[in-house]
Amino acid sequence: MMKRTYTAIFASLALVLALPALAPATLTEVGVIPPTTSPETTPSCPASPCLAVSRTTGFQVKVAKNTTLMSAPRAGSVVAWTIMLGKPNATQIKFFNANEGGAAEAGIAILRPQKKPNLTYKLIASSPTVKLQPYFGKTAQFPLERTIAVKKGDIVALTVPTWAPALALGFGKDTSWRASRAKSQCASTSAQSTDTSIGSNVTYFCLYQTARLTYSATLISTP
Repeated sequence: MMKRTYTAIFASLALVLALPALAPATLTEVGVIPPTTSPETTPSCPASPCLAVSRTTGFQVKVAKNTTLMSAPRAGSVVAWTIMLGKPNATQIKFFNANEGGAAEAGIAILRPQKKPNLTYKLIASSPTVKLQPYFGKTAQFPLERTIAVKKGDIVALTVPTWAPALALGFGKDTSWRASRAKSQCASTSAQSTDTSIGSNVTYFCLYQTARLTYSATLISTP
């Protein structure tokens, strides 16, 4: 079992406590990772292979029969995000830092599916990124200083400008995630492909099966 730790989210909790006085609201964890899956959802590092999410924006498309895991079930505000991290060893950290653009770092992005062309999403908003190495081997939750408004059906994605040991392996082909890489770059992480231009439409060509991104987001519904 991984050691779990949480960054304080006092601002988020204060908001949750204040809302019932105004109107009922629902607290939802979008993309929540259940305590038991088959195989267990555990980031691959430091095991071999130690694989990481690298230089891209991605989101979970499917886990078994669930195809809306990362979609907001209702309109509201994202107030925090959580990431489960592996604990790569010194050699692995050195390799990733040298080959994936620097120290591990990540944030979240809000995507809105577009009708045309297929697999295209508009970037609605993004959070600041966070340096991840202090949290390796832990599950860390980060509050948002500025909450992000979402509509029902918006997708919460993980943006990784460098790399993040937040990839669980060994699932069946019914588990997959999609990335913002160009079609010609699906097998490579050499090019920077993070989706960072607010309001732009990007086609998420690349689909990766048998793996799961280990992150989630906390959503408070609009009363």
